[in-house]
Amino acid sequence: MPLWKKMWLLFSVIWGVLAALQVATIVAFAEGEVDRAKWVWPALFGVGVPAAVFALAWLWNRWRGGQRGGD
Repeated sequence: MPLWKKMWLLFSVIWGVLAALQVATIVAFAEGEVDRAKWVWPALFGVGVPAAVFALAWLWNRWRGGQRGGD
């Protein structure tokens, strides 16, 4: 597995855990009914940012000519 994919995986796991903690905190400490916009945006960013980073890294790798010099 190329290094950029390993780094993306590490980034995605950390980002996802932090986003899940943020959503859980919003839901747990909300008074009364939780406004949907307060937890949906962090949840969307928790999924969307790692996907966008992967797409950018993949495009960069394709533009630079793929793997060079081994794994």
